[in-house]
Amino acid sequence: MQMQRNRMRDLREDAELSQAELAEALGIAQTTYSGYERGFREPSLDMLCQIADFFHTSTDYLLGRTDNPAPPADKSPRR
Repeated sequence: MQMQRNRMRDLREDAELSQAELAEALGIAQTTYSGYERGFREPSLDMLCQIADFFHTSTDYLLGRTDNPAPPADKSPRR
């Protein structure tokens, strides 16, 4: 999960946010968010989605499954 930690940190730093600022926006403690970046804690699936939504990216990008930070296009079935 090194890729996840690096991408979370890079996105936060690119947005010029401190861990405390991002944690407050996510509704969690700074120590919890710090644990995610340091690899001491794993975010829940719900929290991973919240982080991706906050940065307008995909969970696939956070997890290192793609190098494209753009969120995926809406692929819902058309009627």
